[in-house]
Amino acid sequence: MKKGLGRIKTGKFERRMSMLRAGFSAGARLAGRSATNLINTSENRKTGHKKILREEADRFVEQIGQLKGSVVKIGQMMALWGEHYLPEEVTLALHQLEDQTSPVDWEVIKVTLEQELDQSLLDELEIDPQPIGAASLGQVHKATRKADGAKLCLKIQYPAIADAIETDLDAVSTLMKLFRLAPNTKEFDLWFAEIRDLLRREVDYKLEADTTRRFDERFQDDDRFIVPKIFERYSTQKVLCLSFEQGVPIASQVMRNLSQERRNHIAKACLDVCWMEIFRWGEMQTDPNFGNYLVRINEDAPDQLVLLDFGAVRAFEPDILRAGKKLVSGSLFHQGETIATALRNIGFYTSQTPPKVIQHFIEICYVTIEPFVNHDKFPPENPELIDDAGCYDWAQSRLATRTLLRAKDAALSRHFNVPPKDFMYFSRKLIGTFTLMSVLNAKINGYKVIQPHLGELDQ
Repeated sequence: MKKGLGRIKTGKFERRMSMLRAGFSAGARLAGRSATNLINTSENRKTGHKKILREEADRFVEQIGQLKGSVVKIGQMMALWGEHYLPEEVTLALHQLEDQTSPVDWEVIKVTLEQELDQSLLDELEIDPQPIGAASLGQVHKATRKADGAKLCLKIQYPAIADAIETDLDAVSTLMKLFRLAPNTKEFDLWFAEIRDLLRREVDYKLEADTTRRFDERFQDDDRFIVPKIFERYSTQKVLCLSFEQGVPIASQVMRNLSQERRNHIAKACLDVCWMEIFRWGEMQTDPNFGNYLVRINEDAPDQLVLLDFGAVRAFEPDILRAGKKLVSGSLFHQGETIATALRNIGFYTSQTPPKVIQHFIEICYVTIEPFVNHDKFPPENPELIDDAGCYDWAQSRLATRTLLRAKDAALSRHFNVPPKDFMYFSRKLIGTFTLMSVLNAKINGYKVIQPHLGELDQ
């Protein structure tokens, strides 16, 4: 854990001024360096401009990252889908915010606790002032209930961060456009409105508590999963109290040392969560960050998957859900027309789109779903990825990378529209889950995993 920050800027004026200084500084340097770059040859000007833009975007991102809170979260969200709206250099710079995990000092974060919980409630707990996790909007502290020794986690928002969201959103949007780091378009505004909605949800800990309970109920009869319990007594709009669940990180050396069978068990559980979210419940945890998973290592029973952080759960729009199911169905059984119809129904392309461009995207869908098809009927591009038992080698497949590279080429085509936001969440969930399979070095028969869910594709 990085060294804690002594304070964070929470005043609206203070935060706005900090962003303005960062923006004006970046804009002035960008304008000055761009003017100097004009004396270069045409080819060198293009290369020079990209280099200048990247360096100034890096500086801008570094400065706003020091504000923590919603500014950092906004940047992280913008990085996720930046390729559709922002220059590549800006998107790369924004990805740096994903590493902004410095906690704040206990004296700072306890202000929220004292404002949200009566002293009598705080006296019931022994809270470790050293955080066990830190993010852009808050941090997590371990606690013990004195009465019975129950181990708890307190997810605590940074002071006044929720109140600064609207100011931060407006300031970032204005600055990005003013200093030409983002386009002044309707598409960008709609995308930014989605970020606004997501941020409001993520600082609503009562909503997260309700969502956590809902997922806990869904997994009540499935011993493979553990969802933390909510302790209502110590939970408010800005403090969320959950049971402390022991486990090891999914990308840890402990996991790598497990047998292939045990890693496959966890991998299948991860895939089942993904398919149930999409096809059974119609809502999903849209952040497939590895930190949202732990593994409970058991000696006398199967290992269990601990699911954390339900603040980024969102429901699909019905038309996107139907289209997503059709995409999976068409991809599984190589029904190109089914895929094309689904894409057209959500406005991904128009009647003017050349057939060869549509076919290119259909082939991307075939590659994306290749671990789950019947390989006797539809062999993968690289047959050596399938062993004699029909198990797919995720680590060797480089599936997430191959899919992203092909999708990026398609996204750059002038014939495709920017995909609907729900479709982007859908694809991001799949890519994130597929990357998780590679980290686990899973070797499983994907067709057997998806078969129990096929009956839900037509619902």
